[in-house]
Amino acid sequence: MLRRDWLRNISTGLSGLALHSLLSSSAGAAVPGGGAGGPLVPMEALTGRAGHFPARAQRIIFLFMHGGPSHVDTFDYKPGLAQHDGQPLPFAKPRVQFSQTGNLLKSPWKFRQYGDCGAWVSELFPQVGRCVDDLTFVHSLHGSNEAHGGALLKINTGSDTFVRPSLGAWLSYGLGTENESLPSFVTINPTLGHGGVRNFGSAFLPPIHQATRIATSRSNGQTTAAIANLTHAGNSSAVQRLQLQLLGQLDELRVADGAGGAVGGTGIPAAVDAELQARISSFELAFRMQTEAPRLFDLSGETEATRRLYGMDDEPTGNFGTQCLLARRLSEAGVRFVQVSHAYWDQHSELRKDHTRLAAEVDRPIAGLLCDLKQRGLLQDTLVIWGAEFGRTPTAQGTDGRDHNPHAFTWWMAGGGVKSGFRYGASDDFGFYASENKVHVHDLHATILHLMGLDHEQLTYRYGGRDFRLTDVSGRVVDAIFA
Repeated sequence: MLRRDWLRNISTGLSGLALHSLLSSSAGAAVPGGGAGGPLVPMEALTGRAGHFPARAQRIIFLFMHGGPSHVDTFDYKPGLAQHDGQPLPFAKPRVQFSQTGNLLKSPWKFRQYGDCGAWVSELFPQVGRCVDDLTFVHSLHGSNEAHGGALLKINTGSDTFVRPSLGAWLSYGLGTENESLPSFVTINPTLGHGGVRNFGSAFLPPIHQATRIATSRSNGQTTAAIANLTHAGNSSAVQRLQLQLLGQLDELRVADGAGGAVGGTGIPAAVDAELQARISSFELAFRMQTEAPRLFDLSGETEATRRLYGMDDEPTGNFGTQCLLARRLSEAGVRFVQVSHAYWDQHSELRKDHTRLAAEVDRPIAGLLCDLKQRGLLQDTLVIWGAEFGRTPTAQGTDGRDHNPHAFTWWMAGGGVKSGFRYGASDDFGFYASENKVHVHDLHATILHLMGLDHEQLTYRYGGRDFRLTDVSGRVVDAIFA
């Protein structure tokens, strides 16, 4: 075997250990063979950078309600449902339906007005109701897919047909991170169904922009959080350091070996080498996180008042409350985009029982998060988003259920440059169709990017011979909701 073949094989095989640049730049760390070329892989892929124009928001916390809460039972009050309960819908149902539904079904929950803005909120969300003067409601969202899998992909990636980078990956690519020891995109307890990792993946963007997944579990009244494979139980830090030093030397030899060829005479195509370097950057970040992440996951220093605010030590709020607090801590530490998922809001039957149970798990923690951010002065430049892949039909499925409805649903936003105590758009009298100031999913994405200082038409990535963007060839910025 030629020396160059050996170098090629071993450098590729050991790529998962490549943290040489970290060691080169560590304080007081002298790395043999570091050479004059500097770090192996600079952290340029994640280094924080300016957007296309001044941003209203610096970071996002996305509270994703997987399954599709019913908008007409939560935040989109429709008194006509009570007046016409049990009667047929007075206009045609959509051509695209997930399954057949019957007559109109009134909400099992009462609504009341909250705050100075007078927003209507159901009794499912009394704590969030007290925060309405900080919220902007968008009541006219609509999508194009009536199934969970396609709708989740549409909401998260802009496409329900093809593999595309997720919203968080695009933000990471466009803005980087505010903390080089943390990823720019984190997802907490994401669904692994209905599109799975595609919902938080990077697709053709460099892999460093995909989400870092945090799993949480609740036992004995406490929630623990962990990042899988963050540490290597079999290797001490000293052994890791020796491995990394070796790989740094091997990589330098690989690049320097021979003349001509694709990369330093190794025969490795430039595109493949770029992918390798991107993956190495991901491992470098993982090594940095070994120090930073445990500190963020240690909640022992939080005050009793904070724990009560999020409902961390109570049931049924403890799990989601802990996740919301982790989201605040990660955002405060410099993570650009944190997504927190809660499931499973898919009540084709037993609507009253399960929506009551699910709302009780999240209402107090969400209100606590909003209050905490506001008290810390973080809400003004942190965009908090609440929403799902679609809403639900105002017509009944069985006697106590509602079907999927992508034709009208409600999201709300807070902080990060949006108006306070504001409502935008409307659905029809029963909540089946978006009817006033309609906002498509592409419009939603364009608006979120704009709030973060990014022009959705300029944030592009060339792949396969064309320029791709999150909003494809559509999207308008809904600037009416901007403060």
